[in-house]
Amino acid sequence: MKIEEIRGMTPDQLAEQLLSLKKEQFNLRFAKATGQVEKTHRVGEVRKDIARIQTVLRAKQAQA
Repeated sequence: MKIEEIRGMTPDQLAEQLLSLKKEQFNLRFAKATGQVEKTHRVGEVRKDIARIQTVLRAKQAQA
């Protein structure tokens, strides 16, 4: 997910996306533990997307 896309979202959309990514992160960690992960690079991508969303959320809250 690109930062421009994230900045264009509303805080509600960001919170929803954050929840979705956290669920995906949990599922990826569970699959990794059982040895079923096919796309191992996705674990890092999800972590970075979560960090990007949290950063933009904090910036929008500070702005308000």
